[in-house]
Amino acid sequence: MFFREHIDTSKLNEFSFASRKEPEYLCYQMVQCANCDLVYVDRPPSQEALAEVYHAAEYDSSEEADDAAAAYARVIRSAIQKVQLDNALEIGTGTGVFLDKLKAMGFETVTGIEPSTAAISAAPGHRRAWIREGIFVESDYQPESFDLICCFMTMEHVREPAEIANSVLRLLRPGGAFVTVTHDYRSVVNRLMGRRSPIVDIEHMQLFSTRSIASLFTRCGYTNVQARPFSNRYALRYWMRLAPLPAGIKNIVQRLIESTGLGRLKISMNVGNTVAFGYKPMDRRD
Repeated sequence: MFFREHIDTSKLNEFSFASRKEPEYLCYQMVQCANCDLVYVDRPPSQEALAEVYHAAEYDSSEEADDAAAAYARVIRSAIQKVQLDNALEIGTGTGVFLDKLKAMGFETVTGIEPSTAAISAAPGHRRAWIREGIFVESDYQPESFDLICCFMTMEHVREPAEIANSVLRLLRPGGAFVTVTHDYRSVVNRLMGRRSPIVDIEHMQLFSTRSIASLFTRCGYTNVQARPFSNRYALRYWMRLAPLPAGIKNIVQRLIESTGLGRLKISMNVGNTVAFGYKPMDRRD
């Protein structure tokens, strides 16, 4: 047992399954695997139920999404040095802001898949043409048709992460890369906060450590697997939104930093996120 179930339906709203929301500290019962170190919901909602709540989720994180995309663009550069810059897919693309980054890196064709209607509606017109609405389904794409597939802060939200990783492997061309960003529940900051960490969330069907995400990649057949922490850079107002402070104190501090202009100050911090990447073997017999 890792976390016992704690769900208060009075706290649930249209933003409960939206990205970068105010933490609610709600979760389903989660257990820990003694072999691979994964923490996961042992009685998750159905795939249909998850698809429905993400489809209906609101969207209110455009500034943070831009900041996150910039951080992801920095950390994946080493992963794509030997990858063809032809066809890229992002699973859980939101407004598609990272697709613009991929275009800037030189990818010829970019595609995003996103279940939230509100997020797609918030995307500028040129990105909407790149985004497919719905959940990721392998059969929607041709085998070995992508050189890069990205999945940022999304693997925690799916029922079966191994199914995603195996599907991605089949969709990648030989030598293509799969890149994920996940929370690390074993990071110092998350261990210190415990149940008051923002990663304790009703959205999360599992929580990875650096060890467990690397194990997933390796077990699914990826080569040259690497997993390491990195820093995010967000405005101070966003960091304060995540801070595990009593509501009264948090409101006072938030008003103070906004009145002084400090809320816009960008600050880089390692808050326990992991970037992992691996490659489809050039020869599957290896």
